[in-house]
Amino acid sequence: MADPTYRIPAATRIGHVHLKVADLERALGFYCGLLGFEETTRYGSQAAFISAGGYHHHIGLNTWQSLGAPPAPKRGVGLFHTAILYPERRDLARALQRLREADYPLTGAADHGVSEAIYLDDPDGNGVELYWDRPREEWPQSPDGGIEMFTRHLDLEALLREQ
Repeated sequence: MADPTYRIPAATRIGHVHLKVADLERALGFYCGLLGFEETTRYGSQAAFISAGGYHHHIGLNTWQSLGAPPAPKRGVGLFHTAILYPERRDLARALQRLREADYPLTGAADHGVSEAIYLDDPDGNGVELYWDRPREEWPQSPDGGIEMFTRHLDLEALLREQ
């Protein structure tokens, strides 16, 4: 039996997400063209790896089992969303501005206390969260000392003024 006291090391991070897409060029247009990721590696017409800041890849995109497939279903098991963490609030504001200029639809926006987020779907129907974390010392605390997350309205116009 597994040791119930084991905890994954605190420095552990999610290295990347790998998405099945129906059309590689369309996916690259969204992730690189609109969101601004850089393509780092390509495997012909079937797969590409993209990153922010020169990392080998934060997101993999492939059509190995999904070429021409319909969008991901909303109801059912699978990936809820890929969350992309921006370093500063103004960076999230710039991303929102780019989405508005492209007339790209949002599916939601929220203030979670610890973070502010905007939500959208990629061209294949995969959920995407774009967010920034408030400084840890500003995170709301519950009476027992834990983190008190919530979901409240995010003022998008105030966010845009951050640029």
